[in-house]
Amino acid sequence: MEWVNETWGREFVFLGFSALASLQRLLFVVFLLVYLFTLGTNTIIMSTIVLDRALHTPMYFFLSVLSCFETCYTFVIVPKMLVDLLAQKKTISFLGCAIQMFTFLFLGCSHSFLLAAMGYDRYVAICNPLRYTVLMGHGVCLGLMSAACACGFTVAQIITSLVFHLPFHSSNQLHHFFCDISPVLKLASHHSHLSQLVIFMLGVLVLVIPLLLILVSYVRIISAILKIPSSVGRYKAFSTCASHLIVVTVHYGCASFIYLRPKSNYSSSQDTLISVSYTILTPLFNPMIYSLRNKEFKSALQRTMIRKTLENHCKSS
Repeated sequence: MEWVNETWGREFVFLGFSALASLQRLLFVVFLLVYLFTLGTNTIIMSTIVLDRALHTPMYFFLSVLSCFETCYTFVIVPKMLVDLLAQKKTISFLGCAIQMFTFLFLGCSHSFLLAAMGYDRYVAICNPLRYTVLMGHGVCLGLMSAACACGFTVAQIITSLVFHLPFHSSNQLHHFFCDISPVLKLASHHSHLSQLVIFMLGVLVLVIPLLLILVSYVRIISAILKIPSSVGRYKAFSTCASHLIVVTVHYGCASFIYLRPKSNYSSSQDTLISVSYTILTPLFNPMIYSLRNKEFKSALQRTMIRKTLENHCKSS
C-alpha cells in the first residue's frame, strides 16, 4: 500500500525539448499556429459534412470521424506541450500521465482500424458500385466505426494497465514531450519480458492487421481498376483512393518506426522528432490531403458558406 501511495503521488518531468531551450518561445509560436490551423480545418470539414446533404455518404462519414479523431488526438497532447514550452516546471502527475497515455493510445489505435474501414469502403465503391449503398448502409458504417473504437479502447486499456502497474522508483525525467509507451517504460524500475512482449504484440496487432486488411482491399481495387478499358476511367477510379493511400503511408510509416523497432534501437531524440510529425504535422496535412484538394468537398463548402451567409442576411434584415 505504501508503494501504491508513493507511486500515485509522484510526478514526471518532461525533457522533450530541453536541448532546444533557446528556441522554445519560437517553437511555441509555430506549434500554436499549426494547432489553431489544424483545429480550424478539421472544424470546417466536420461542419460542412454535417450541413451539406450531398456529403452524407459513407466516405464522408468516415472522413468526419477521422477529423474528429484528429482533433481529439491533438487536444490530448498539444495544449500541455504548449504550456510546457513556456513553463519553468514541465511536470505531469502520475495519474495525468496514465490518462494521457490511455487517451492517446485509444485515439491512435482507433485511427488505425478506421483507416482499414475506409479502405474497405473504397473497395466496395470500386469493385461493387451497384451494391455500394446496400453493402455500406448507415448501420454498417456505424458498426465499422464502433468496432474500430472498441478495438482501440481494448488495446489502450491493456497497454496502459501493464505500463502503470510497474514500479517507478528510479528517475522521474521523461525524455519526451508527452507520455508515450517507450519513454515511460524506460523509467520503470524493472519490467518483465512478458509485459514487454505483450505490449509489442499488441502494437503488431494494431498496426499490422489493419495494414494487411488495407493491402487486401487495394489488391482487389487495383485488379478492378486495371480492367477498366478507358484511361480516363482508370484515373478517376484511382484518384478516389489516392488521398487514402497517402494518409495510410504517413500514419503507418511513422507508427511502425516508433512502435515496431527493437528496443536496442530506441533513440529519444529521433522519437521526439518523429512524434512531432505524427502529433502535430500529420493532423495538419490529413485534412488538406483528404478534403481541401477534393473538388466535391470544395463545392459543398462553397454551398454551405453561401447558404449560411444568406440565412444570416435574412435574419439581420
